[in-house]
Amino acid sequence: MLKRLAYRVNSTLEKYLPEQRLFLKSDVEMRFIRLRPSTQAIAMVVGSLVLGWTVFVTAVLLMDSISAGSSRDQTQRQQALFESRLNALSVDRDLRVSEAAGAQERFNLALAQVSDMQARLLASEDRRRELETGIDVIQNTLRRTIKERDAARAELDRVQVAVAQSGGEAVTELGRIRDTEATLEILSGALDDTARQRDLMVTAAERAAQRADEVAAEKRALEARNDVIFTQLEEALTVSVEPLEKMFRAAGMSPDTMLDAVRRGYSGQGGPLSKISLSTSNSAPSGEEQRANAILTDLDRMNLYRLAAFKAPFAMPVKGNFRWTSGFGYRRDPKGYGTRMHEGTDMAGDYGMPVLATGDGVVTHAGWDNGYGRLVKIKHDFGIETRYAHLSELHVSVGEKVSRGDRIGDMGNSGRSTGTHLHYEVRIGGAAVNPMTFIKAAQNVF
Repeated sequence: MLKRLAYRVNSTLEKYLPEQRLFLKSDVEMRFIRLRPSTQAIAMVVGSLVLGWTVFVTAVLLMDSISAGSSRDQTQRQQALFESRLNALSVDRDLRVSEAAGAQERFNLALAQVSDMQARLLASEDRRRELETGIDVIQNTLRRTIKERDAARAELDRVQVAVAQSGGEAVTELGRIRDTEATLEILSGALDDTARQRDLMVTAAERAAQRADEVAAEKRALEARNDVIFTQLEEALTVSVEPLEKMFRAAGMSPDTMLDAVRRGYSGQGGPLSKISLSTSNSAPSGEEQRANAILTDLDRMNLYRLAAFKAPFAMPVKGNFRWTSGFGYRRDPKGYGTRMHEGTDMAGDYGMPVLATGDGVVTHAGWDNGYGRLVKIKHDFGIETRYAHLSELHVSVGEKVSRGDRIGDMGNSGRSTGTHLHYEVRIGGAAVNPMTFIKAAQNVF
């Protein structure tokens, strides 16, 4: 049965693939190999399959190569775009710093002007009170003199009537009349002197009233200038304080809790500013005093924010040309050990690039640490710790106090690393958080 089937197949294929013979000749004999139509067909099918598979594999490899090239180009373009954006943000940050410095200078100048105006206002207030007291004395004296004059005139009229009624009586009565006339002359002179003093006092009172009006006008003008200055100071403080509050909130930190911690640990010179009090009689503060005290409170708050900003790690750990290579979160292990949690941010740059402290603190570790390689740990306030790994050189030691921007090491490739880069971590209460939260929060401030 199988032979018949094979014969029919060969007969059918022989029309297209006639039987071929392959001769093999040696020195002794000559042999040949017969290639039947079915054998030729099988060889052609196998060859076609091999050729098709080769073409398919070649096409796949070419497509992978082309896609890999386009992905690299796209990644390079994205990196260039990101670096340009980082440079623009750096320029904008420097501009913000210069604007903040200018605002601080303007604020200091305005505060000096406010102090001078407050002194002038106190002097004007003292002069006004003295004038009011003098006017009260003059008015009381004038009233008393008028009453004495009226009494003297009434006495004169009574004496004149008595003299007229007793014109021809005894000598004793005449003596009394003469005494009365002498008394009247004395009273008339006294009245004339009193009238002149009254006129002088009236003139002085008019001048005092005019001066009081001038002082009141100066006071109103001074209050208007103070209102303008207070408004400018309040606007400047709002512009300065609000970005700091937003920065700390964006970093996940409570501004009130953080300021309380700064107040408890603040041990430098200065301290909170004392409130202004112009009243010496324990009366309620005026509107200007309340506004000035509110400005002083905001100044104290801004000063505490400034201290906290230097103590918290808001700065960049590297400056210059670098690129972001790996972010915070789960990723494929670069050594090929599956998916692992990456607890920091990687920044690749030149070998030996300076690595800077991102905030004030104390070095708690400076040495080799397994996968981290050469590692520096810095303990900051508010329970924050930063780590700088894979360094090539260390420039600090354990227990050393560092400030923001101090050089603590050089970028390298030590430890479990695939290339020169800095592995930067931020930990709060021992738990790792995304460092970009702090870096992005400070972009619009520093």
